[in-house]
Amino acid sequence: MNAIMVLYPYKHEGMWVFDDERTDLVREPFIAGADTIIDRAIERRRIRDANKGFRLIFSSSPFPLYDFKFRWVREADGGNWYYSEDFKMEGWLCPALFRYFDQAPEEIYAKFEEKESG
Repeated sequence: MNAIMVLYPYKHEGMWVFDDERTDLVREPFIAGADTIIDRAIERRRIRDANKGFRLIFSSSPFPLYDFKFRWVREADGGNWYYSEDFKMEGWLCPALFRYFDQAPEEIYAKFEEKESG
């Protein structure tokens, strides 16, 4: 598995989703607080046209210029809950997390960027 991974979330029918052909995920939704965290991160980072897609870089280890850190809280509801100190809230990540990590990482570091056009 890569140490640093990239997804390109976008809005579909009012929900944040992503596609990843490497993991056979199509329109995989972010729900249960993860969607609200994305909204707040995009607002804080002032990402233009994020609804059409943005770049989400993430890793279980810190990397240069990451924006936010999410700390594992508990396993529940078939997935894992993470807490954001930046936003003072929790978000749930579904079992698709295990397409990227062998086990739920203690921390997830993320960078939110505008998607390059082209």
